[in-house]
Amino acid sequence: MALAREHAPPAGGARPLLAVEALTKTYPGGARALDGVSFTVARPEVIAVIGTSGAGKSTLIRCINRLVEPTSGRVFLGETDIVSLAPGELRRARRRIGMIFQEFNLVDRLTVMENLLSGRLGSVGFFASWLRRYPPRDVANAFAMLERVGLAGLHDSRADALSGGQRQRVGIGRALMQNPDLLLVDEPTASLDPKTARQIMRLIGALAQERATPALVNIHDVALAQGFADRVIGLKAGALVFDGPSAALTPEVLTSIYGAEDWSRTIRKADEDEAGA
Repeated sequence: MALAREHAPPAGGARPLLAVEALTKTYPGGARALDGVSFTVARPEVIAVIGTSGAGKSTLIRCINRLVEPTSGRVFLGETDIVSLAPGELRRARRRIGMIFQEFNLVDRLTVMENLLSGRLGSVGFFASWLRRYPPRDVANAFAMLERVGLAGLHDSRADALSGGQRQRVGIGRALMQNPDLLLVDEPTASLDPKTARQIMRLIGALAQERATPALVNIHDVALAQGFADRVIGLKAGALVFDGPSAALTPEVLTSIYGAEDWSRTIRKADEDEAGA
């Protein structure tokens, strides 16, 4: 069985793209959601974070960009320690982190284009965005992004008129409009049908490679993790118990993460995916 391990930092002393060091989160009352989690991300890859409900997956994702405040530990995005930043510095650092949410977090009354351009809020300022005065380059990039995520022609559609899969594509495009150094993805397929879930995971993987942007994806579906992630991090009771390639998700590894079960029908590849889907 592959053991939990911290990936080695790049040679020469340079910090990796992301370094999580002894990250701990203890809630009032003593419940510990994260227990000294450490790992690094040194190259663009899709990393699935798996574990039972309550294992700390969402807390990990949200502590990295301080939507949840860690109790202790450090999170480096390049040379920047996210945990130590003051509020103004944190707002600037968050421009480098794109967040994709399970419930999409779109503004339903706005159009697809307006939701997409909201990803530029940190760069254009509040009043320019409130007046819908985005730079022509941002508008051109938004149209290109719509085409890339499969939503060409839907720029004037209201967000509440879209299907779940289309809404998630808007969320992906909005996050990438920030030109982030890192993508944090919280349960992107939880409310989607199986075919759409596979398409969304495939899209996240393709965009991560095209844009050289690592993506850390909190996900429940083990088969999707194995089929579409390059690497898997397994959490159990807040502790990191596995860190390795998705191909190493053996029944023994899954038992160490989730407990005893017949995992032979759970582990499968995505090679039966619909061509071009």
